[in-house]
Amino acid sequence: MADNGTQYPVFWLRLPKGEGIDRARGVLLNETGTNGSRKFLVQAGSPARELASVARYGSGPFRRREELKKTGVLIPSTHRPGWLELTEDVICGSPSFAAELLVGAPRNGWLEWRAGNGKPLADFMSGVWAGPSRPWLVRGSNVTGLDLVQRLWLPEGRITLAASHLRPGVMQGTSKEDLRAFVQEDYESTATYSQKQQLVEELHAFLSRMKPGDTVCTISGGHLYVGEITGGVEQVESENRRSNLRRPVEWQPTGYPYESLPEELQQKLSIQHDVFDLTSVQAHIEGLGLTNQELVEEAEAIERDPSTEIPAIAVRRDLELPEPTNALTSELLVHDIAWLREVRDLLADDRQLVLYGPPGTGKTYLALKLAEFLGGGPEQVKLVQFHPSYAYEDFFEGIRPQEDPQTREVAFRLTAGPLRELADLASREGNRHIPHFLIIDEINRANLAKVFGELYFLLEYRNKSVRLTYSGDDFALPPNLFVIGTMNTADRSIALVDTAMRRRFAFVELSPRTQPTSGLLRRWLEREGKDTEPADLLDALNSRIDEADFRIGPSYLMKKGVYREGGLERTWRTKILPLLEEHHYGEGVDIEKRYGLAALRESLG
Repeated sequence: MADNGTQYPVFWLRLPKGEGIDRARGVLLNETGTNGSRKFLVQAGSPARELASVARYGSGPFRRREELKKTGVLIPSTHRPGWLELTEDVICGSPSFAAELLVGAPRNGWLEWRAGNGKPLADFMSGVWAGPSRPWLVRGSNVTGLDLVQRLWLPEGRITLAASHLRPGVMQGTSKEDLRAFVQEDYESTATYSQKQQLVEELHAFLSRMKPGDTVCTISGGHLYVGEITGGVEQVESENRRSNLRRPVEWQPTGYPYESLPEELQQKLSIQHDVFDLTSVQAHIEGLGLTNQELVEEAEAIERDPSTEIPAIAVRRDLELPEPTNALTSELLVHDIAWLREVRDLLADDRQLVLYGPPGTGKTYLALKLAEFLGGGPEQVKLVQFHPSYAYEDFFEGIRPQEDPQTREVAFRLTAGPLRELADLASREGNRHIPHFLIIDEINRANLAKVFGELYFLLEYRNKSVRLTYSGDDFALPPNLFVIGTMNTADRSIALVDTAMRRRFAFVELSPRTQPTSGLLRRWLEREGKDTEPADLLDALNSRIDEADFRIGPSYLMKKGVYREGGLERTWRTKILPLLEEHHYGEGVDIEKRYGLAALRESLG
């Protein structure tokens, strides 16, 4: 922060749609408020917009604006029709407060007020990083057993960090290397190695990365509270060293119920850090408490480019899976489009689904085709196949040997698996409203608890995040990531999925006894212009198999080789009958006499 004797230039603020209108003028004061916020004086004669955003009714600037109108300080301008102007100097609690007072909509005064040479006000503050504003999570609801949010932060307009053992005199803007040395010495006997590492990151964010104009969020009593940082860091001696580092904050008048927050925002807020960068969910934060219409009105008030979508509206748009079409129904030979709609709705609701049934029922083919249609193309689909030796390190991330392409040396490095790669792709900017699908073939062949690890939790609690085993990153499944598994129910060597798995997935049967599988071969033969005898034979075969899980699926008879000379007999002898021999192993059943083509043809007349 600048010394008290620093003299600042006059700063200018261009008002939206103010072509031909003089800019507002103001001066940053060395005087601070009771919470340490830098005050800002708006000079008499400065113009102001006539209209104010009703969405911000109840905010400090809105109330102050109404008071100034009543006292005759903010009046209709005599020489600027349709505008207001100040009749005397007005002192505001911060540059952002002053900008919102004049514009009638939220503004970042640290960037909007500019000197005559065009430099923003923030450039004149020592120890302040340049760049766009960021939102931050700072926790204060449980600081050594006390809720400082209700006790100190909201009443006094602050955020604090304990820094209970940090030496006095650490300045705003201190580098991370210096902080690392300070923490190593000051917390030598009071913190573990990992605690020291985390403390360095949090102190660096609080001292050097946060800046006036940034948004700050905190949680208390089941509500999220949002405010704006309005000044620099102050280091004090506090009660029981609970709040030694402080920053002034102008809080919004009300909090937002935690359960009503968007899922992506809840994911980030569940991360267990005392200070955390929330830039990835900034648009969600900006839209809190506002309707789409109010966001549009505010965008018009600040002259936003009309050709671009308002971020706060874009991120709240529901992710929609496409409506199945008649063309897709015909391609997949599904008996009724309503069945496809139901599968689509199950995915939309649960985001995880398993197609289960005997072999040959087209589970993998259907999963791939559905995913490509719902995701918009094959580039949004990734397939993996589970097997008994498949592990978490194969599926998500692990330490793997990798060769350096230049030195040709092999070293062990952290390597992302297919789920991590797809999750990173789905969460990229611009991809968040594009569905992405992970197909897990033979999902019940692996030890699911071992493969999924801590991710098992995320399949059920999509609004939470977890700390990863290898990288230590905080991770959440993107809302636009869907999982489709396939499960063979005939292989008795495969352990059936447990109750926890069934709770996390919707299960859809593909069986020769039910549609769309039961009539699939007949519909395919009719489309291909072939004789329907194979469908009659398959129906007769399955009628002789008592256990539904061992009935034969139509895929065996939907291949070109079946319809060459002798192909049907060859397929029946080498693929279908061996399955039934294994099923009846040790029972003394004459497989050929019961299931052979001759016997089935005789039964059909």
